[in-house]
Amino acid sequence: MKASLSNHRKYKTQRGKLRSNIRKDCEFLVKRARELVSDDPCAAKAWLITARTLYPTDFNIQYEMYIIERNAERTASAGRLLYDMFINFPDQPIVWREISVITAALRSDSQDKHAQFLRALFETLPGRVQCEMLLKATEQCFNTLEKAEMLLLLLKRFPESVVQHGVNLGETLLEAEISENVDSPVNCFRKLFVCDVLPLVINNMDMRLPASLMQKYILKAAEFYIGYVTRGPSADVQIQSSQDGVTLKSPGVSRGSQRFVIDGLSEKSSVVAEPWERLLDILTVIGARCEWQGDKGQRSYIDMLQRVKELCRYLPGLEGETRSRYCSQVVTCAALVLFRSAFLYVSAVQPSLFQGVGAMTSGPWILVEDLSSVYSDVEMDRAMLKHAHKKRKLADGREKTMSSDDEEGLGKGRGRHILVNKTEMPNWLETLESFRTARESWDLLHSHDCLEAEFKKICAAWKTESWLWFRIFLTDMIIYQGHYRKALSSLHQMAAVQQPQPAQQSPTGQASLEHHRALIQQASCHYALGEYRMACEKLLDVVSGLVPPNQELTKATEDQSRIKTKTRKGNDLRLLPCTSRAVLPFCLQLMLACFKLRAFTDSRDDLSLGHVVVLLQHDWPQGEMLFLKAVDKICQQGSFQYENFFNYVTNIDMLEEFAYLRTPEGGRIQLELLPNQGMLIKHHTVTRGITKGVKEDFRLAMERQVSRCGENLFSVLHRFCINEKIIIIQSLP
Repeated sequence: MKASLSNHRKYKTQRGKLRSNIRKDCEFLVKRARELVSDDPCAAKAWLITARTLYPTDFNIQYEMYIIERNAERTASAGRLLYDMFINFPDQPIVWREISVITAALRSDSQDKHAQFLRALFETLPGRVQCEMLLKATEQCFNTLEKAEMLLLLLKRFPESVVQHGVNLGETLLEAEISENVDSPVNCFRKLFVCDVLPLVINNMDMRLPASLMQKYILKAAEFYIGYVTRGPSADVQIQSSQDGVTLKSPGVSRGSQRFVIDGLSEKSSVVAEPWERLLDILTVIGARCEWQGDKGQRSYIDMLQRVKELCRYLPGLEGETRSRYCSQVVTCAALVLFRSAFLYVSAVQPSLFQGVGAMTSGPWILVEDLSSVYSDVEMDRAMLKHAHKKRKLADGREKTMSSDDEEGLGKGRGRHILVNKTEMPNWLETLESFRTARESWDLLHSHDCLEAEFKKICAAWKTESWLWFRIFLTDMIIYQGHYRKALSSLHQMAAVQQPQPAQQSPTGQASLEHHRALIQQASCHYALGEYRMACEKLLDVVSGLVPPNQELTKATEDQSRIKTKTRKGNDLRLLPCTSRAVLPFCLQLMLACFKLRAFTDSRDDLSLGHVVVLLQHDWPQGEMLFLKAVDKICQQGSFQYENFFNYVTNIDMLEEFAYLRTPEGGRIQLELLPNQGMLIKHHTVTRGITKGVKEDFRLAMERQVSRCGENLFSVLHRFCINEKIIIIQSLP
């Protein structure tokens, strides 16, 4: 027994010595090969071949052979050695470290020589080994994003694996959004799901996907693409709603200026080409798989809208599952058309909200009441105003919108026209068409209770109430419909964020004008409601922040647009460019419209009539007939008092007319146009010299005034708005 135990100990000792000797031999052979590899690579290779023949199970020898072949970038031989190591030494950490380097090269966009070699090396491996290698590499990843990218690599290379892993990978990415508390739908997890995983899943016809799952996926994709397209250029643009506590911002806002990088992805991987087209492709495939009605191939968003409009005719007669399927199709398609068209419209009228759009487009533009008829006959305006309260009551209480096929140039309807200077907005037709299409989509989504309920669910899930750009579209649509009270409610919320900050002021006033956009629309809405005092308050706030433009430039612009708009009726709208040379004339015209009816009532109101005379100087001689009507009223009164006359009236024709009124031929009209002139005459009516002195003062004032006729009229009228702000506002009820 003792002898046997002793022999066993001797055997173990000898075996340990043998292993130690083998290890030393292997280390010697590897060391010798390393010494020779730089000077004589063939000799180094011979040493390692010999070593591998002697010790075929030693990992270090095989790994050293692989390193030599890899460093020499011999693709085929390095691939064979990697394959042998993967099969024979699957538990070696060094092997997995090498595999991770290769898979990283497979996932990267790098085009450097070494990365290309590693990708080529991987291609030499048998397909079965590639698949197994990627699967095991995926199992060794603990980072969700890295694991997803690895599995995605597997799905792209081996489509048959989509059936087993596709849906699970998609759900993992969507769950990661929740667990990581990601705020925006534009994130690395959603991007991988929508742009990479989803196309593989829905295009694999071997998979049976329930309609509810595909409906969920198309909405996830749409939310991502819309968020990506509408991402902002810089920091979040937010406004706080005083009513519902909602913060307005552009979804998917980036942190940088014009470079947009999704957290977790490279700048190149963050770029999504043709997002609207990709979304349409996904919708086409899902529509076919869900057996939606109509043409299986969605040629365009407009075609899609026309098809679902036709489907809506059948909704009242449908029940159960069929009705539910029809509703789902109509809401999904119409909602995507709505958001796309609304984006195209807002990107034209407020391009600064979106990344990369501002450089290509002019803007912003403001939808306001058209004032082309401001110089028309007062009696015509009074007749239009007679039943305005009834029209407003109808518009504010109406559920359905007006006809939407009505823009100038489209010639499809008899509703409100939207006028625009086509020279200043070259893409005017596309902009108005987008606005019309968006309104049609909105109408469709609110044409049946079931459609409206489903659409509201989508809006709630996407938090569309926080999208500033969409609020701008909705406000313009409400203005178009004539729901001015609702428009004012929305505009009051936007006005807070659009107040100019000190750092945003510029010498041209352009930065502050963008922030005054909501105020200008508020003034337009108040005017449409007949609330002239409120309208003037808003206008004067805007004018105070303007720099008077050059009169000649503005005159040329107005001459271009007047030819196209002089025959328009009084309920049209206009897209107004948000520039000083467009906004100041609009403000002056709107103030004139506010004072015009009041000035020409049967009762006497010299202050309002004087304001009208001052404002009629703009765009002269367009307002000449209205000015002559004012002169007739003064003649009928026999006197006229307006002490600011010589401060702000510099039009030579007007000066001549007022000078004529003092003559016997003009009727010897008593004009009190000098400061304190009325009080002076009242206290000294018996003194002929004083009266003669007043006449001399009037003559001298007229002569001085004639010398001012060359002044920039916009500077004069701008000064009038600033200096007389309190009097102007108090002149209105």
